[in-house]
Amino acid sequence: MENIYKTQAEKFEYISQQHGGYYRHNFTDHAYLYNLYFPPKAVFTHLKDNIQNLVLNYPVAQNVLAELIGKIIQQPTERIVVGNGAAEIIKILSGSLAKKIIIPVPSFNEYANAAPKGHVVEFPLEFPSFQLDIDKFVDEAVKVKADMAVVVTPNNPTSLLVPKADLIQLAQKLEVHNCMLIIDESFLDFADNKEQISLEQDIDKYANMAILKSMSKAYGICGLRIGYLLTANLEFAASVRNGIHIWNINGFAEEFLRILPQYKQEFEDSCEQVKSDRDIFYKKLSDIEGMTVFKPDANFIFCRLPDTALSGPEITKRLFIEYNIYIKDSVGKTQPDATRYIRIASRTNKENSKLIEALKDIMYEKK
Repeated sequence: MENIYKTQAEKFEYISQQHGGYYRHNFTDHAYLYNLYFPPKAVFTHLKDNIQNLVLNYPVAQNVLAELIGKIIQQPTERIVVGNGAAEIIKILSGSLAKKIIIPVPSFNEYANAAPKGHVVEFPLEFPSFQLDIDKFVDEAVKVKADMAVVVTPNNPTSLLVPKADLIQLAQKLEVHNCMLIIDESFLDFADNKEQISLEQDIDKYANMAILKSMSKAYGICGLRIGYLLTANLEFAASVRNGIHIWNINGFAEEFLRILPQYKQEFEDSCEQVKSDRDIFYKKLSDIEGMTVFKPDANFIFCRLPDTALSGPEITKRLFIEYNIYIKDSVGKTQPDATRYIRIASRTNKENSKLIEALKDIMYEKK
């Protein structure tokens, strides 16, 4: 990669424009949000052993893919739409189906980015707690005549969960106004008591609710690109399915879905390991003087920098140039004081400890 950049500063400028391929550039990635402990080696061995068939043959189409996901989440096939990552489904939801979509911010930018101009309403979360006020959100949705509302829980970048009772209340209030509620549960596997707080098993109670899930995060398969939408509203499921082309998932992703049920225990164990590392990391970050650290429900941590520290973009750049560690600042997010916030993905305890020391070293202007 010598031709792309000659200095660490040039490398930072290059990397900050990319959306992946980080493994090619030799740095510690505390920016992307995925499970480091899954899949196990046996999954890769299986894919390697079957590579010839997976490359040479057409993969299956939507009905069989939905059946494979259905076995994993114990849901009927007709309720499921499988996407080439959640991003493909987001493009259909925001870009085609929603006439007016309302999104609490800061949040995952793709929902807004995928929508045509004028079709998005950004609803500011309560500041500085970043909590979602359900009543105000409903009032705004009704006022702007939104036909689709999105809630990411745990939210990205805040890593904060929206209580299940609030989401149920939100769905019920929006149903009166013919507004579909999309609940993005992509990071829910890293929350405590996930079975109790997920709405997947309650989906048949709410005709105006759909759950969206990226499998990249929890299952550590960013390169395979698998996401799914689940809804008991079969008309809505069909309208999303209509936006997907016939072979949207490749053979490697299909094979992963076929063998995934064999690794249920390994998956649960991997999520517990992620949570354990994250909790230790949270405590260490909280010990940094002046730092406001939001208690995380996902595998990443949202922090407000001390007032006297450098800005988020300066710290992000300095961390990379001096320590070859990459994190995310909040400058691209819709929120007050965006330059004062950073988002850090939790990695192994060793890597997390190294980041803490590096952060302490570069947070302030050197005298």
